[in-house]
Amino acid sequence: MTTKTKQWLGFFAILAATLMNILDSTIVNVAAPAISLDLGAGESDLQWIAAAYTLALATGLLTGGRLGDMFGRRRILLIGIVGFVAASMACAMAWSPESLIAARVVQGLFGAVMIPQAFGLIRDLFPPQEIGKAFAVFGPVIGLSTILGPVVAGLLVQADVLGTGWRMVFGINLPLGLFALLVGMRTLPRTSATSPGRLDVIGALFAGTGMVLVIFPLIQGRELGWPIWTWGVLAAAVLILFFFIRYQLSRKRSGRSTIVELSVLSRRSYTSGVAFVLVFFGGIVGFGLAVGLYLQLGLGQSPIRASLTMTSWAIGAFIGSAFAAAMMAKLGRRILHIGLALMGVSLIWLYEVIGSGSMFLPLVVYGTGMGMVFVPVFDIIMGEVADREMGSAASLLESVQQLGASLGIAVLGTIYFAVSKVDLPLAASKQVTLASLALTAAAFALVFLLPQKARAAHPLPEPAAA
Repeated sequence: MTTKTKQWLGFFAILAATLMNILDSTIVNVAAPAISLDLGAGESDLQWIAAAYTLALATGLLTGGRLGDMFGRRRILLIGIVGFVAASMACAMAWSPESLIAARVVQGLFGAVMIPQAFGLIRDLFPPQEIGKAFAVFGPVIGLSTILGPVVAGLLVQADVLGTGWRMVFGINLPLGLFALLVGMRTLPRTSATSPGRLDVIGALFAGTGMVLVIFPLIQGRELGWPIWTWGVLAAAVLILFFFIRYQLSRKRSGRSTIVELSVLSRRSYTSGVAFVLVFFGGIVGFGLAVGLYLQLGLGQSPIRASLTMTSWAIGAFIGSAFAAAMMAKLGRRILHIGLALMGVSLIWLYEVIGSGSMFLPLVVYGTGMGMVFVPVFDIIMGEVADREMGSAASLLESVQQLGASLGIAVLGTIYFAVSKVDLPLAASKQVTLASLALTAAAFALVFLLPQKARAAHPLPEPAAA
């Protein structure tokens, strides 16, 4: 096996592992009604089935990045793949909403171990002059896969392979995981620890607890009638996250290892980008869940028809990604504003046609705008991150991204179910569209905080999407 062949096989093993995460972040959007019918899942159960994965992923990513720095990225990636596939099989064999939610939590935690290793391993595989080629493939494939998740889900549910129904949306991870594991064992470089030290377990518990306490009342509050304790939990979450930051600063001053490399927070491109990612992914993931629910529960479409409707989203994402790749050097930050403006226009268009016209073209426009954002924004966020900060910076960014996805599911899902309880699904979808428009406008404003131009050197790919 030549060196170049080994490099690219290793790259495709990393890509396969990343695709498993992408699929499981979005694949439930279309499969949710079938899961509800089979397992008797209620509205909050459906939100938790979607959010449990992204929340567990967000909770574990900070630790996952450090594990790769401490014990070697190859070893931790392979452990993550094994655990992820095992948890996926547990999801496929779930017998109740509670068992599926629990398996999704385990799946998310192993995803958090697996995903942060991708950035560093790609850099380990390729010499500096060839990294750009790898990232040029990685970014568009991941961006497109983010939207194809619901399409794959619809095809698998409708196909009802061997009578498995919705369960195959998790079973698909078995061939992907076996490929990633077997090829990765042969081709990925053995790396030593880049940042030895003790794992900050207390810091991880602080961060994880704070995130859970943010999401839990947002999902359960509506169903329980927003009792006073839900607001107390939200206040406690803010307090715990404040103590997490204080604790990290204290460890840094005393010379101990931290779960977050605090130096990355001194970079404006990174900190403003983190805020952007929180809002942007909250909007698109929450909106995607609401669209999937409306197409099936509101319009009565079959899973395959709903997935074909959402194919327009993927078509637009592909067009937008290609345009951004060609024009990002010339347009710089302006391309983000163009993409977000297209998303805003498409949401206004959708608001007008929902229930009375085809959603295909508005979703194409929405996907096109989103694709324009995918390609350049992560080059801006990660472009100034040093090699020694890569594991921590990537895991923090992905953690915030998944937290944003969980918040989007919690907030926009709550709006959808609350309105549909007292009105038609059509009214609920219109309200979610307006909320998504507000988040898009907020993301548009945040772009002004980013640098005018991305670094001209090797572009870095986006983190695994929600």
